[in-house]
Amino acid sequence: MKVICSSEESLFRPEAVRWQERMKLMKPLGEVVVVLPCSMKKPYSNSKSHQKFKRGSKGYQELILTSPFGICPREMENTYPIQSYDVAVSGDWSYEEKKVAGDLLNSYVKDKDVIANVSGGYEEVCKEYLDDCIYTAVDGKPSSNDSIYNLRTELKKYKKVKPRERTLNELRSIAIYQFGEGAEKFIEDDIKAKGRYHRKIFSNHEQIALLNKDIGLYSLNLEGGEKLMELGLKIVEIDFDLKTNTLFAPGVSKAAHDIIPKDEVVVSRNGEVVGVGKAILTGKEMEDATNGVAVRIRHRKK
Repeated sequence: MKVICSSEESLFRPEAVRWQERMKLMKPLGEVVVVLPCSMKKPYSNSKSHQKFKRGSKGYQELILTSPFGICPREMENTYPIQSYDVAVSGDWSYEEKKVAGDLLNSYVKDKDVIANVSGGYEEVCKEYLDDCIYTAVDGKPSSNDSIYNLRTELKKYKKVKPRERTLNELRSIAIYQFGEGAEKFIEDDIKAKGRYHRKIFSNHEQIALLNKDIGLYSLNLEGGEKLMELGLKIVEIDFDLKTNTLFAPGVSKAAHDIIPKDEVVVSRNGEVVGVGKAILTGKEMEDATNGVAVRIRHRKK
C-alpha cells in the first residue's frame, strides 16, 4: 500500500512520526557511516543510483536521508512504510524537513566517522547538523563515477563489517522497529534465517517467526510469542480458554497501550502464551471496547 507524502504536513503523519521515534533506537555498525540521498524508486536498492552506491560502499553502514521519514538505515529499506512511500524528490528541503532529518542523523551517528556522498538539500542537512564530515560528491552528482571513486577511496581507511554481523543487525533492527525498545533480544546470536525471499527465522532449531519481505516485518509463531512474552512486549491478556481464532474485545482483561492496529501481538492467559496474531484495535481500545474484534489469531495452543 502506497503512503502518499505530498506536503510538509506529511512529517506529522502517524506512520512518519512512529518511524522517526523508532529510528532513535537504531545503532550503526562499524567505524564509519556512509550518508546517501534517497531515490524516487522504493525500495531504494531498486534505483540505478543506489545500485551504484551499494557497489561503492558494500560492507559498510549506509544511512539514507529522506523526507518525511528523516533517516533510513540500509537494512531497514524493505520495511513498511519506508518501502512504499511516494514523494517528489526535488532536493530542496524546508526548515522543518532539515530539522527532523538533521536531529535524527546527529542522534544516529553519534561519535562515528561520517562520509557523506550527497548534494543539494541533503548536503545542507549534513553541514548544519554534523560537526565533522567528509564529502565525496563531485559537481553535485553523488552517483557519478568520480563521486563513487572518491567514496571508495575514503572507505578504504576503514574495516568492513562482517556479513554475519550485518545479518544480525538487520534482523534486530527490524525487531526493534516492530516491537519496540528491548526487542533486539528477540534475535539471539544463534539465529538462522532461511529462504530466498520470505525468510523463516529459527532459534535453537525452532521457527519463531517469518520475515515477510513484502512488508519487511515479522509474523510470529507460537515459539516467537514465547520470546516476546519473556521480553514483556505486545502482550494481550485474557482470562478464559481461547478456543477460536477470533479474540473479541470483551474477552480482553489487559493489553499493552503501545499496541496499534496491525501489530503482531501475543495473547496470554495466567502468564502462559495461548496464541499469537494481528491486532485489529489499539491496546487501549481492546480494554475499553464492549464489542468488536480485538485480535485475529494466527496460531493458538490447542
